[in-house]
Amino acid sequence: MKANILLITADQWRGDCVSALGHPAVRTPALDALAAQGTLFARHYAGAAPCSPARASIYTGLYQMNHRVCRNGSPLDARFDTVALAARRAGYDPTLFGYTDTAPDPRGMPENDPHLTTYEGVLPGFTVRRLLPEHEKPWRSWLAARGTDLDPALPHGPADAPAGTIGAPPAYGADETQTAFLVDEFLTWEAEQDRPWFAHVSFLRPHPPFTVPEPYNSMFRPSDGPAPPRARSHAEEIAAHPFLAYEWPRQTKSSFMAGTTGRVSDWTAEDLAAIRAVYYGMIAEVDAQVGRLFETLKARGAWENTIVILTSDHAEMMGDHWALGKGGFFDGSYHIPLVIRDPARPGGAGQVVRRFTSAADLMPTVCERIGVAPQNHVDGASLLPFLEGENPPLWRDAAFFEYDFRDVETGQAEAYFGLESTLCNLSVIRDERFKYVHFAGLPPVLFDLERDPDELENCAEDPYYLKIRLAYAEKLLSLRARHLDQTLALTTLTEEGVVGRR
Repeated sequence: MKANILLITADQWRGDCVSALGHPAVRTPALDALAAQGTLFARHYAGAAPCSPARASIYTGLYQMNHRVCRNGSPLDARFDTVALAARRAGYDPTLFGYTDTAPDPRGMPENDPHLTTYEGVLPGFTVRRLLPEHEKPWRSWLAARGTDLDPALPHGPADAPAGTIGAPPAYGADETQTAFLVDEFLTWEAEQDRPWFAHVSFLRPHPPFTVPEPYNSMFRPSDGPAPPRARSHAEEIAAHPFLAYEWPRQTKSSFMAGTTGRVSDWTAEDLAAIRAVYYGMIAEVDAQVGRLFETLKARGAWENTIVILTSDHAEMMGDHWALGKGGFFDGSYHIPLVIRDPARPGGAGQVVRRFTSAADLMPTVCERIGVAPQNHVDGASLLPFLEGENPPLWRDAAFFEYDFRDVETGQAEAYFGLESTLCNLSVIRDERFKYVHFAGLPPVLFDLERDPDELENCAEDPYYLKIRLAYAEKLLSLRARHLDQTLALTTLTEEGVVGRR
């Protein structure tokens, strides 16, 4: 019997915030139980940031250098295959709960089409059962029907505390979160299905605003968890590189907490610790709702025929290097969780994979599992050997991710640096020992991770490290050369007809 496929993404979930990997504070019993039955990938990295570029890598199996979704709002080229289109070719009706943040290809669309006014479009191939875009209106309507009316101007504001109070619970309860809403929507739909299904449940949390109802908002203390890696002060941090001097001071409090004003740099270390405690609570809330979803599938008899993939799009700095959000080149923005449980492949059950894996691996993994081939070049590789308990000998030895800081709409970054848009980007290659950051138009960064695991000392200009820096620049160049689009490059026309290799 064909398996059900459940792809879950929880937006902005850090890869170290998993209790099965030994986090000293966070507890994720649902994710841990899934890992005990499946395979946990300890060194899984997003392909890019923020949301749209990161999700494009998940959905297409491509690195940003090929899918070219550079920022939120960059259209996804319609020529690319997607995991949803692949599922449709395999006989599924892939169905969406939440969002994909896919800006449509504007070529061939009417210029007044309202879909061209937002990046919150739907990935080609998906049927939408419940869309939950940034305005969250479907969730608010659901709350109103339950008797909970939110302040339209401050929907995530606390009920009984001044706006901007860190840790104050919102006006809605633990069974009324956006996560609970989507779980209910999915479970209602799942009960209606009479054939194998493919569902993508895309949770917004633990994405900001940083607020969560009781009991999760007080579940953790500011002192819980490891101390964040960072310089002694915000000023010292941003002095380390021109990019940080541009990007970090631009972060606004209102992007992370409702009812606040000013810059993130105005928050103290104590403030950031308090926000981190709320973030941990948001992860606990998502994990609890995921557990409810899993238990319902078990009760309905669907669990043993359901493949579950649980991951995030990108991570969250959460005070690392005095920053919040995502972007830049630090691991805090890109290291994300991944658990895959396939009941037909028990060989990898309970295994923790410590090889470097990428968000771009998910699309080819799903394609191989459902028996279809991607219709264009992909950069990722199938993870199915790991699910069998194998250790592929030719697997990659480094993580690779990218960040594009161009500003097509206003040109602010271009004006600040005096660079063309095409030079406002960075690429990272990171292995066991070193991390090299190549900027197209700015000075490079090199971290000796064995000596400096917190990524605090840039060695790029140290004479001792110049040969190492060159070696990693060449390694990055080779990676990019290898992953240039090969869709037709491995095909040739001969007297005998079309010849190709994969």
